[in-house]
Amino acid sequence: MNPRIEKLLKLPLYQRGLILGVLLLIIVGAFVYFLYLQQQEEYQSLVARSDQLEAKLLEDRRIANNLPKFKAEYEKMQAKLKEALKELPNEKEIPTLLTSIASLAKDNGLEVLTFRPGGEIPKGFYAEVPVSLKLAGSYHEVALFVQAVGSLPRIVNIGNLSLGGPNVQDGRTQLSIDCLATTFRFLEGSVEPPKKPRGGGRT
Repeated sequence: MNPRIEKLLKLPLYQRGLILGVLLLIIVGAFVYFLYLQQQEEYQSLVARSDQLEAKLLEDRRIANNLPKFKAEYEKMQAKLKEALKELPNEKEIPTLLTSIASLAKDNGLEVLTFRPGGEIPKGFYAEVPVSLKLAGSYHEVALFVQAVGSLPRIVNIGNLSLGGPNVQDGRTQLSIDCLATTFRFLEGSVEPPKKPRGGGRT
């Protein structure tokens, strides 16, 4: 017989029972750890994954239920975009528009001393087209000119307005006016038109 086993059998009964109890605790502990706890971790992971999938399903259902609303909003935005682009002249219209600005100044009594178009300044899907103007006329004529420019079908902003000291000529008070007229041109091909999402709505 193995000396260790023989020695173990010679131990008092309570000691052998204690050793056996320790061995049983080790076996049970290993069983609990390797089977129960690992299964619990896997179960918790599956529960978390299930919660995520359920939340995604609810979100997908919400989007699906709102597709008609999203589609209507998309079509409304498309219509607004088309209207906005109508106010941005294309490249061929720029010379005519600039000529119109100078004509408006003359039609409202202003003398055009200098008319200097600047280089285009790209701003993404559009470009600024600035024109430096030096004019001569009265306060009233300046106001009429600015009002007339604001009534153009295309967008033109008058900025950097500077009024020089008045001079009296032929009984009329003449001002020296410097300003910057800026229009905007749509850059074709700079952006792609919005695409409708699958299902005919907007995500």
